[in-house]
Amino acid sequence: MPKVYTNKDVYAATLERMNIIFDNFDNIYFSVSGGKDSSVMLQTAMKVAREKNRKIDVLYIDLEAQYKATINHIEELMEIGKDVINRWYWIALPLSLRNAVSVIQPKWICWDKNDKEKWVRDMPTNDSVINEDNNIFPFFYRGMEFEEFIVLFAEWYIENTEGACACGVGIRSNESLNRFRTITNDKKVTFKDYHWTTQLKKGNKFLDIYNFYPLYDWETEDIWIATFRYDYIFNAIYELMYKNGLSIHQQRLCQPYGDDQRNGLDQFRALEYETWEKVLNRVHGVNFGNIYCRTSLLGNLTTEKPEHLSWEEYAVFLLESIGIYAPELRDHYYGKIRTFLNWYKKEQGLNADDIPDVEDKKMEAAKKKASWRRVARAIEKNDFWMSRLSFAQTKSDVKRMFELKKKYKNLIYGKDTDSKPLKRVAMELNKDE
Repeated sequence: MPKVYTNKDVYAATLERMNIIFDNFDNIYFSVSGGKDSSVMLQTAMKVAREKNRKIDVLYIDLEAQYKATINHIEELMEIGKDVINRWYWIALPLSLRNAVSVIQPKWICWDKNDKEKWVRDMPTNDSVINEDNNIFPFFYRGMEFEEFIVLFAEWYIENTEGACACGVGIRSNESLNRFRTITNDKKVTFKDYHWTTQLKKGNKFLDIYNFYPLYDWETEDIWIATFRYDYIFNAIYELMYKNGLSIHQQRLCQPYGDDQRNGLDQFRALEYETWEKVLNRVHGVNFGNIYCRTSLLGNLTTEKPEHLSWEEYAVFLLESIGIYAPELRDHYYGKIRTFLNWYKKEQGLNADDIPDVEDKKMEAAKKKASWRRVARAIEKNDFWMSRLSFAQTKSDVKRMFELKKKYKNLIYGKDTDSKPLKRVAMELNKDE
């Protein structure tokens, strides 16, 4: 393990952090995903708990559309930890999750009874599972956001235990800028000035619980060295990923449709094809994500079209893709584009065949030049008003959006757009949900 702290490697430093937590908190639970980081964290915590004759709790949120190998690994962790784990909270509730591979369904709900016939897996039946039928959380409601559940679970845990509480989270700061900020934020409240801890907040209210990040300074290599050196068990899906061409730094787990994890959709298909067949029928846009996950097509920030398509072909492709799931939305965009093209034909004598693939970007941004790139970008950004094509919001557009909302409940959420008018309409659309 490469990093050394005053003659301590990162594993020794983590043991020291674990001991600090065990010595200062009466109740400790660890949030695990079945991934390599949280698995190493939990098994290290088991070691310390045994040495101190302590018990710990574990929170695992089952997102339904996951690798079989992940579920197998969670069950293995349950088995090897049964002597020190007091309670497993295996959550299989209908939570709202991010779907970054579809503009039509930006969210999907796992374990939704309304879609039970499409579930990727049967509901797990072990005694630790908490679902809608045996829900013990008074705060829970169907479609709750994953992030909201995490905070409210912590609050519930405090209320249902006696003594000081802490939660172990297996994140590493080198995995993303957001994770790095979580550790380095100098405005956060910490436990006894330990920078690897953070007091949890609910809105503006501080809760009597601290998150701690015992592996925050580990590299990916450290995870696998520790796994080998201390004979830790690990999720077998990583070995399959490695054999399928992913380096240890490219491997991602968690739900496969999030903003980061979608990059591994083609791996999901290759590694567990039986599960993949069910996933195709479960979440909008998954096969679309599988095909184009290695490009920057997905998302709504910095994007590029596939190299083999012209911008005109790309615009057609986007319309066809939308039409698979929402033909009415496709037709809405098509109508706007047709009006756009007709205006340029009437005012500037440009037929559709005369519209260039690209124009000067500044002229496009100023809406002074027509181009197929401008058209494609408008579709790609889910620009319902087509403001990028010089259209303004109209009453008929708002009415049309409400009509579409009845059929496509997850058409748009306010936080999924940077358009202020669209945010206002989205709030109205979703106010009863």
